[in-house]
Amino acid sequence: MGFLDWLGITGSGKPLEIGDPAPDVTTLNHEGHTVRLADFYGEGYTLVYFYPKADTFGCTIQACNLRDALGDLRIQGVRVVGVSTDWPEEQQRFREKYHLPFVLLADRDRDVAKAFRVPIRLGMASRQTFLIKGGKIVWRDLSPSTRKQASDVLQVVEKLG
Repeated sequence: MGFLDWLGITGSGKPLEIGDPAPDVTTLNHEGHTVRLADFYGEGYTLVYFYPKADTFGCTIQACNLRDALGDLRIQGVRVVGVSTDWPEEQQRFREKYHLPFVLLADRDRDVAKAFRVPIRLGMASRQTFLIKGGKIVWRDLSPSTRKQASDVLQVVEKLG
């Protein structure tokens, strides 16, 4: 076991690039049902955002920012999917507590994070965001703002046309 493994830091390889195929992996959603990520890559855009821990300060700000702007995001054809390494039950409580109207994925095995090459630190996914269209990564933010996540995505979608 290396030092980084001992610290719980994995996935420090090269991040996915714009133009790369969006990963197709399965995991559990907030209800505990198995879902296939590629099923979310339908028409329009899919925003896959990784956050460290449900119901913590920064993660709540980010989720509520996306919730509050969801109408505008949907008008622009953006579907939102949140991912963390929490258990499905934790994701469900988080979703209910803050009335989050989008899917949360419980990436307990870290398969989704590994497929997106998102670093894991102390067992938690790093905060990163990927915008997908047509099965390809069209934008990424490897250090997204929790308070401006939705407006950043809306600006990108406007530029992409």
